[in-house]
Amino acid sequence: MVGVRATAGYPGHMSEPTGAARRRGPFKVGDQVQLTDPKGRHYTFTLEAGKNFHTHKGSFPHDELIGAPEGSVVRTTGNVAYLALRPLLPDYVLSMPRGAAVVYPKDAGQILAFADIFPGARVVEAGVGSGSLSSFLLRAIGDSGMLHSYERRADFAEIAQANVERYFGGPHPAWQLTVGDLQDNLSDTDVDRVILDMLAPWECLEAVSKALVPGGILCCYVATTTQLARTVESIREIGCYAEPQPWESMIRNWHVEGLAVRPDHRMIGHTGFLVTARRLADGVEPPMRRRRPAKGAYGEDYEGPNKG
Repeated sequence: MVGVRATAGYPGHMSEPTGAARRRGPFKVGDQVQLTDPKGRHYTFTLEAGKNFHTHKGSFPHDELIGAPEGSVVRTTGNVAYLALRPLLPDYVLSMPRGAAVVYPKDAGQILAFADIFPGARVVEAGVGSGSLSSFLLRAIGDSGMLHSYERRADFAEIAQANVERYFGGPHPAWQLTVGDLQDNLSDTDVDRVILDMLAPWECLEAVSKALVPGGILCCYVATTTQLARTVESIREIGCYAEPQPWESMIRNWHVEGLAVRPDHRMIGHTGFLVTARRLADGVEPPMRRRRPAKGAYGEDYEGPNKG
């Protein structure tokens, strides 16, 4: 097990939350800038004094943006106008370097809402990937919270750490990153929330159930229907959670141009399934479900989620 404890190292950390200074005010050296061209395409880069930004439509000096207010428009030597803004976190996670697939912003938003991530929360996360969800969680829990992330692969952990620190401008004081299996290394207790983004979350249920406080929330993020079925049945089988709630979300943008108001031809469809469940008090059995499964839902040869 390799543990990395982040420490505060950003200017003014006693007066405002980590990364807040990078989200407001005029553009500064080291800020990330997202340019939008006339066709709506995005280009992201980091401001450096004396450097030039080049496109196939010409270039312009970074110095033209340094000190300028966010929302400025710059023109290239080819007279093409670009809108300059700081990238939002949803923009950042979709464009950052990847080791593993990222948790899409629509799913990260659902996790923050339905797992009820609050300032100061103590959260355990397994499956860091490229650091997308870690960034959302850290911003939600703030400097007073605790996020302990576990990642099996050292190369993914390295990419995730670089992505998170690039977004916040340095190490985040609430983050601890451990390379290793969650079930082998979990030492946290009195955890408020557990987020499992992994192939087999049912393998970690026994370990995380011991760490969760009564009333705490378990949230699992899985990709396929077979994973979803086994996750839900395993949560029911372990017997220390209220009835799990599974769902997925989809986003459909709309085209609005004069009288032409219609759904876009493309949408963000299936990216993953989410399951949440509340931890019961020790020794309490979950109430019997009133709604029984349809006849035949469990065949005669069904032996439970962990059989076969």
